[in-house]
Amino acid sequence: MQRAMRLLECVAEHEHGAPAKQLARETGLALPTAYHLLRTLVHEGYLRRDKGLFFLGEAAERLGGSGAEQKRRSTVVDTMARWRDAIGVPVYYAMYRDGEIEVMCVSDTPGNPAVEEWADFRETGHAHAIGQCLLSQLDEDARRDHLDRYPVQPVTPYTVRDGHSLLKRLERMRRMTPVTERQEYALGTVCAAIPITVGTTAATMAISLPLHQAGRLLPAVQRLQHEVGRRLGSLALSISI
Repeated sequence: MQRAMRLLECVAEHEHGAPAKQLARETGLALPTAYHLLRTLVHEGYLRRDKGLFFLGEAAERLGGSGAEQKRRSTVVDTMARWRDAIGVPVYYAMYRDGEIEVMCVSDTPGNPAVEEWADFRETGHAHAIGQCLLSQLDEDARRDHLDRYPVQPVTPYTVRDGHSLLKRLERMRRMTPVTERQEYALGTVCAAIPITVGTTAATMAISLPLHQAGRLLPAVQRLQHEVGRRLGSLALSISI
């Protein structure tokens, strides 16, 4: 296995391909051993052979893509954990993708737990800061389409009462201002979300706090907004996890 991996790594260093003799020499393998392993790797799709030269095959490229995706996800997870610890709040990352609200990552601790998803986040976007923030970034047709599929309904006594009221609220939201909600999704909880645009995709980072700490909400989300602004350039390639 290790010898096969050495061959794969060696081939990856040769963008324009390399012959078996050169690969054997560079990996320190006996030529018959290198030939045998190269034939096996070609058969399995990890390498391809063209005019005596070996190149990475589709299977190896898929592995590389999967590894890159995992690395991007780890970057976001690690960054969110740092923000969580520095600000002392749970941090959420969500996107609006294919007509759905998707919570991609949540970073919390036992001392600062995330809000329990007691009602499906996708169906209750009108009630929580994450959903309202994402909907505010859509055009009017996309908002109405979402609300046709997921009509406004009471989640708590504080939830917006109807679709018309929600649309009016969304229209009043200023583009880069944090969206806040107080007990609209979960009693005893306040939340805030900041809008992030990743290419043409609506996204958001959000935080939550227990109601008795509501005074911390705006300073905390403003600090998160500052941190996101500082890191967004380096996170832009990673944030589509």
